[in-house]
Amino acid sequence: MRKGRLERKTKETDILVELNLDGTGKYTIDTSVPFLDHMLTLMGKHGLFDLKVKAKGDVEIDDHHTVEDTGIALGKALKQALGDMKGITRYGQASVPMDETLASVCLDISGRSYLVYKVEFPKKSRLRAFDPDLIEDFMQAFAANAGITLHVGVAYGRNTHHIIEAIFKALGRALRQAVTIDPRVKGVPSTKGKI
Repeated sequence: MRKGRLERKTKETDILVELNLDGTGKYTIDTSVPFLDHMLTLMGKHGLFDLKVKAKGDVEIDDHHTVEDTGIALGKALKQALGDMKGITRYGQASVPMDETLASVCLDISGRSYLVYKVEFPKKSRLRAFDPDLIEDFMQAFAANAGITLHVGVAYGRNTHHIIEAIFKALGRALRQAVTIDPRVKGVPSTKGKI
């Protein structure tokens, strides 16, 4: 089993992430940010990852530290779970509709972190207390710490919740594809011999 476990404690957050890439989509998520819990649940379910996330943060100030630090911890746990990366498919992509919205995620487990984020929300509104702009911060932290190139784009959408939900479902499905072991791949999938 390819598993990652990371504990990260700062003056602002205390986070535990456990990730099993060869899971069945079981999840236990409690970040103290309900909307983030919902999105991580979708990612785990659609990625077929067993995912546990427990986070406490200074949400009385803002959700930013908890959201970004969860992205950091999840990215590091993914990198750990991938191990030597031998036999992985490496690339993944998924387009997911959510009612009127269409979101796409393409990624490369390249060892080079990069984020392209082409997402516009229809209006600057919060989802209850959640700031939609924090999703870009999460994706940046996740990509940087996982060592992946991540492209996130939304072709169209009217509802902010639907846009973000489609992104996280697409992220889960694209990751599932990229981390899948292909028995035809010998070693790491790179002409350099190293990722």
